[in-house]
Amino acid sequence: MKKLSWKKCATTLLLCVLSISIISTPVYATIDYMAEAEARKSMFIQSNAIPNWPAGPEIGAKSAILLEANTGSILYEKNVHEKLYPASITKLLTAYIAMKNSNMNDMVTFSNEAVHSINWREDANMGIDVGSSITMEQTLYGVLVGSANEAAYAVAEHISGSIEEFAKLMNETAKELGAKNSNFVTPNGIHDENHYTTAYDMAMIAKGFFANELLSKMSGTSTYQVPTTATQPKENMIVSAKSQLFPKKKYAYEYLVGTKTGYTTEARQTLVSCAEHNGMKLICVIMCEESPYQFEDTVELFNYGFNNFSAVNIQDQDTPYSVEDNHFFQIGNDFFGNSKPILALNEEDYIVIPNTISFADVTDRLSYDHLGENEVARVEYYYNNTFVGYAAVELAVEEPVSFDFGKEVPLEEEEEIQTETKVVFINIKHVIIGILAAVAVLSFLFFLQSMGRNNKKARRRNNRLTRKKSRESFFHLDELDL
Repeated sequence: MKKLSWKKCATTLLLCVLSISIISTPVYATIDYMAEAEARKSMFIQSNAIPNWPAGPEIGAKSAILLEANTGSILYEKNVHEKLYPASITKLLTAYIAMKNSNMNDMVTFSNEAVHSINWREDANMGIDVGSSITMEQTLYGVLVGSANEAAYAVAEHISGSIEEFAKLMNETAKELGAKNSNFVTPNGIHDENHYTTAYDMAMIAKGFFANELLSKMSGTSTYQVPTTATQPKENMIVSAKSQLFPKKKYAYEYLVGTKTGYTTEARQTLVSCAEHNGMKLICVIMCEESPYQFEDTVELFNYGFNNFSAVNIQDQDTPYSVEDNHFFQIGNDFFGNSKPILALNEEDYIVIPNTISFADVTDRLSYDHLGENEVARVEYYYNNTFVGYAAVELAVEEPVSFDFGKEVPLEEEEEIQTETKVVFINIKHVIIGILAAVAVLSFLFFLQSMGRNNKKARRRNNRLTRKKSRESFFHLDELDL
């Protein structure tokens, strides 16, 4: 047998070790997220399929929506109903629930579970200690500005007692706000396979969120310092937002109302923002995008909305209102002619339409769904079967006129007042009630009169019968005497 040299043996052994090492080492696939984002630009954009609708931008987000908050009309729509992970934009819902279910002066105490529920190296936090207490308002600044995960956890415990109970409240509230395909498990958006939502649902949640003035202010704050108190002794507890849409940031947007960022490895970049300009209030939701393009997408969509659409006030059209060519009511007066309207369109309601069309190009439908206080119906407006807004049909509210008898009135105003006093205002409800009451009274009087006549006739009939019987008795006695 041929002997092997020690060099060959060592080489062979080394090759065997390397082979075993290579075989046993797991192979990790490298995902090219930027390539995926670039490929998503070719995805179908549903709003671009609407005839004569302004073409929206091709963006790398997997899902995106641009919603006009006051009308509920969707200006841009891309894959808005796909279930995706929201990450920290979840905190918009958490903050909304806190605003509805607590007092801003409530003291929130950070439990051991809340503080240690996060990974301090990876998860956003505000660095608060176990047992510290701050107000609910300060906690929500931590949630919305610093995206503090332990702060969202503490909010959930304060309101519902446990994360599980708070999750139930999250799902109930989301449905009330209009969400259709969401399931929330955590108050902060830390990844969970069962925690998902859609761009459409987040727009509905954001619509409720940005309707609140204080929440809008919080989400529009880039830096906030939690004050030092006896229950929060840490100095310089400062939280800062990561959004680049704030002033002096790279993608600063001048019409910004508020914004909230989100990120996990699974969710990628998510962003919800609100901007107000030219009488319109736009909400933009970006889901599954790569940084920094979530900010570029948002700015591009905001500019698309403000540059291609306009708000049109319904009452400014000053035309008789009809539904599908059937006369319903006339704006300005009712069928009594010179009288106050019984029904009126809300003076502030408007629709949002492309700049290339006019109000005459839209169609309308009468709806009795989702009515608000004092509303009897809604006039919904559509362009090419796309909803563009509505006007509430409300009962006209009579405002009492007050007059200061100690104040001198100029001759011109006195003539106007005298002229106004000649106008007769008629409330149709009161008129109908009065007519019915009058009919009832007249019917009752007629009934009494009829009863009186019948009684008189009956008495006369009885008297005739009595006299007749008396005569018959008299003649009978005469015959007996004969």
